[in-house]
This record gives sequence, structure tokens and C-alpha cells, in this order.
Amino acid sequence: MATKPIKRSWAEPFKIKVVEPLVETTRRHREKAIRAAGYNTFLLASRDVYIDLLTDSGTNAMSDRQWAGMMVGDEAYAGSENFYHLEANVARFYGMPFFVPTHQGRAAEHLISRILIKPGDYIPGNMYFTTTRLHQELAGGTFVDVSIDAAHEPANPHPFKGNVDLDKLAALIRKVGAKKIAYVSMAGTVNMAGGQPFSMENLRQVAALCQKHGIRLWFDATRACENAFFIQEREAGWGRHSIAGILHTMCAYFDGLWVSAKKDLMVNIGGILATRDREVFEKARNLVVVYEGLHTYGGLAGRDMEAMAIGMEEMVAYENIRARVKQVEYCGRQLEKYGVPIVQPIGGHAVFLDAQAMLPHLPREQFPAQTLAAAIYADSGVRSMERGAVSSGRDPRTGKNIYPRLELVRLTFPRRVYTQAHIDVTVESVANVHANRERVRGLKMTYEPQYLRFFQARFEPVAAMRKRRAATARAR
Repeated sequence: MATKPIKRSWAEPFKIKVVEPLVETTRRHREKAIRAAGYNTFLLASRDVYIDLLTDSGTNAMSDRQWAGMMVGDEAYAGSENFYHLEANVARFYGMPFFVPTHQGRAAEHLISRILIKPGDYIPGNMYFTTTRLHQELAGGTFVDVSIDAAHEPANPHPFKGNVDLDKLAALIRKVGAKKIAYVSMAGTVNMAGGQPFSMENLRQVAALCQKHGIRLWFDATRACENAFFIQEREAGWGRHSIAGILHTMCAYFDGLWVSAKKDLMVNIGGILATRDREVFEKARNLVVVYEGLHTYGGLAGRDMEAMAIGMEEMVAYENIRARVKQVEYCGRQLEKYGVPIVQPIGGHAVFLDAQAMLPHLPREQFPAQTLAAAIYADSGVRSMERGAVSSGRDPRTGKNIYPRLELVRLTFPRRVYTQAHIDVTVESVANVHANRERVRGLKMTYEPQYLRFFQARFEPVAAMRKRRAATARAR
């Protein structure tokens, strides 16, 4: 008698070799800690965090090969052997002949903004990213969102919400002229949209439009391997292509790219600026000496560059990228069972909670996403990140808060760090906050730095602020 085959589970393609102890804290301890941090999860001390899902930037677990590679770091000031290994791998995996190392991704954003942007220029892209937009603005440029409308709709299941709207891009070109567009910026995956990919076909069409008008096309390739994985899974004709092959094909459409190596490359520090444009390369190689260090180390130790080079070889392994994306998907699917509203489809590096849908009783000026992140931490010690009005900042012309359509909390999974049990704890905490959401009260900002306020801003519960103001009035 034939038996029905048993459905097989999958497991992470690695085993644990070194462990770092975690400390569980009490609710009272966490409430005191988040209050001291001004209800900003960025200002929490690491020792007060149980499961840290703040970011996947520099928080990944390196492999034994990467750790071994760090022991052969060539710390020569000029011409480090590790630089040449990294340079060769940039050409091998990204297809870019010219390369400048930087200490992290935003340093590369700074260089390319200074080189390509003139005051009054425009930079269209598939949704902004915080540091990228700031560097563009500091160089005198204006970012213009040309992402498809579906990217701003949390429940929309569009498989490629990172796509550029070609009509929006063409309209901007007609309005300001091709010469006023410094470059078109495409990110893959798009962080602020929920870790959403663009399709290869959309990229091809954007590249053709840029070529027609003589406009540069640049790639934020920080999470390009996740984008490649989604193309492999979702786009017709790409299912049999390798991650490395899809990555190489994507990069062939671009004039250059920048990478925060702290994500795909699974290292703790590092960045890349790479291009096929020799003139841009020469300018970058000159400027990196001013801001980062000599062009053969760019603010990095030789051992860091070696870890990056090895990480580049590991990032394209199908088993690694599949395990990474499927872990995030598991978290999202479990949250769905509890009715928690999340961004659809589930992204590559994080699950994004729809804070507006989760806390509809809070007005936007009380920062629902910031409030939700603080509430989750107080419930369990799980640290997440706001991605909404606080991250969006203020309109540079009016000074008023920008309220984006997406008001999200990001549960970001470092690569090769947490187990399924950690995900279950996270899910249960979010579900508990969701079940008791009417009790959550909003926040008011009490301190705001000039730039990138989400990193250092401080908040206070609205009720507490009202009580303090009333007490002050009585004292007068």
C-alpha cells in the first residue's frame, strides 16, 4: 500500500558554533528603561534588550570563514592585499570595474551626492531612504518619489512594489528637463516600502528610458540579493537562474552602485562605491581620501575588507538567502494568524507592522509607529524600529511634519542570528500588544535634532505631558 509522502521541513543551512547570552528583564525594568530612553528604541542600551530587531545593519553573525579571514588582515596603510581581494569580488559579483571602499553605506551616498548633484538638481527614485535623501538634499538636490502607487498601500499584494512608475518618471523629465536630473536612483529591495523588490522587466524599462534621455541610473544595492531572490521566485523566466546570475544581470543595467556591506555581505562594518564610469571613479577615489582614508582602505581595516570579500561569496549562496527570507516570511505568517496588520507581501529583511491600522485611535501627530515600537519593547524587551512620520522628518520649505501614507514599525531580522523560538516570542509579544491596543497611548516629541531625527529624538506620553503642563500652570 502506497503511503503519502511526508512533507519535509527546512532548516537553517548552518549550525551554531559560538553563543552570546541573552538576559530577560521584568516589565518594570523595561518601562523604566524606555522612559529613560525618551521612548525611542534607538536610545535603549543593548543590555536592556532581549531580542534585538532594530536593524540588520552590522548586526549579522559572521561565518567561520569570515572570522578566519580577519586573521589574515593586511593592515598596510597603502595597497592592502585584502583590498585587491575585495576589488576582484566587486568585479566578479557586481560586474563593476571600478571600486572605492568606504566605512559604511552612507559614506558612499555622501561621495556620490557630492560628485553627481548640483544645486537645483532632482533625483527621482523608487521611494526615499533616510540617509540617502539627506545626502541628496545637503548637496542641493531634491528627491522625487516615482515609485508605483501600490508601494504606498500596505495591504496591496503587488509582487513588485519596488517598481518605478514609468509615467511619473517621464513626467518629471518633461517638467524639469533631463539635464536637471542628476541621476535616477533605484533601491532593491525598497526598505521604506516594506522590503519590497523591483522586477527585472521594470528595471529594463527604466534603463531604456534613462538611456534615451542621457540620464545616469544608479543602484542602492544594499539588499540586492534579496531582490534577486524575489525575482527568482516571482518573475516569469527567472526561476532557473542563480542568485549570482540575477544579481549580475541587474547590475549590468546601472552606471554605478553603492552598498552598505553591513547587510547582504553579513559584516559588522563596511561600504562600497562601484561604477563603470571612469570619470566618476576618479572623483570618488580623490574624495574618499578627504573623508574616509586612502582609496585602498577607505576607513576600513584590512581585516574588515577580507570579511567583506568572503561575505560577498556567501551572500549569493541560494541556501543562505533562502533561509534569510523564509525566516522573515515565517514571522509574518505567524502574525497574520493573530490578525496583526502587516505590509503585504512580506518583505525580504523585515516584517513591517501597519501601525496606523493597529492603533487607529491615535492621531498622526501622536506618532503611532513610534508609540507602537515603544509598547512592544515594554511588553517583552523586543526592540523594533519606527518607519513613519518620525523617520520622514519635516518639509524643508514649510517646516511641518511630513505624514507619509506608510506609518510602519519594522521588525528587522539580522542574518544568521535568531532561531524560530525567538520569532515565536516576538510574534506573541506583538500579538499581545495588538490584543490590548486600546490601552496604548500616543507620544509627543520633546526633543528633535536637526538631521535624521528618528535616531536621537525623545518623546513623552501625551497624558504625562498634559499632567506636567497642568502642574506647571498651577505652580505659576
